[in-house]
Amino acid sequence: MRDFTIQLLQMTLVLALAPLLTGLVRKVKARFQRRLGPPLIQPYRDLRRLIGKDVVMAEQASWLFRVAPYAIFGCIWVAAALVPTFATGLMFSWSGDLIVIAGLLGTARFIQALAGMDIGTSFGGIGASREVMIASLAEPAMIMIIFSVALIAGSTQLSVVADHMLTAHVGLRVSLALALVALLIVALAENARIPADNPATHLELTMVHEAMVLEYSGRHLAMIELGAAVKLLLYMSMIACIFFPLGLAGGLSGARVSVAALLLGAATYAVKLVIGGALLGTFEMSIAKMRVFRLPNFVGGALMLSLLGVLLLFVSRGM
Repeated sequence: MRDFTIQLLQMTLVLALAPLLTGLVRKVKARFQRRLGPPLIQPYRDLRRLIGKDVVMAEQASWLFRVAPYAIFGCIWVAAALVPTFATGLMFSWSGDLIVIAGLLGTARFIQALAGMDIGTSFGGIGASREVMIASLAEPAMIMIIFSVALIAGSTQLSVVADHMLTAHVGLRVSLALALVALLIVALAENARIPADNPATHLELTMVHEAMVLEYSGRHLAMIELGAAVKLLLYMSMIACIFFPLGLAGGLSGARVSVAALLLGAATYAVKLVIGGALLGTFEMSIAKMRVFRLPNFVGGALMLSLLGVLLLFVSRGM
């Protein structure tokens, strides 16, 4: 019962903190622009407002268009709940596999691209085609990153990876540095952040994610926006779990992990999110939006870096 309660707490935690992380990034960007900016809890207010509104739908919308927001949110939430946040070895840690998480994210992306084309508008088709173009490079890069981590840790389960990264013999590795940079690029592209995309724009010549969700409104749009926030939290949690696992409470089994260790892990996780959100806001204010036709070079760089990391591990396991 204790392990189930802790697992349920983690599932609720990622859902509750995701809008707050989005609000933190917006606040940091506003302060760099010398504006007061919206309050940190503004994403919660936006979600509540959208849920209270009626859904306006096109006449030619199929059942897929109606089901897609809930399916997308479900896939992303399950993937985020499998990533260790404040503790490893939870009840469902056996399913917290990097390949499973990549598959869930790919399923959500596939459903969103289909929903963008379902109405038949030009914006939806453009956004879906650009999304698939990015995914064709981001997904192989993600697989290569998983291979790099698996060759070092000996497993693709995130709990095992985090526990292994805390051991002293891992040390500093060139392959891990390449995998980290590649994962950062993939995270920016997958979350429609600058320089890959601008989440605050609706310009038809530049938008990717927003083009696919222009036809959504009300509770459907709320599910998509909440899913996007959870996805951003997922990637930050994954980066923290693999490359910065310090503070994670490990090996939950019976009563071996104290409540103090869990509270310390939760506090450390909160600090990691604050640092990650501040760094993301700072990065987005220091770089310009990239042209769409240069995105393959940007995301392809992640694929090359991750592939180079795998090759280095095959040449020498010490690298």
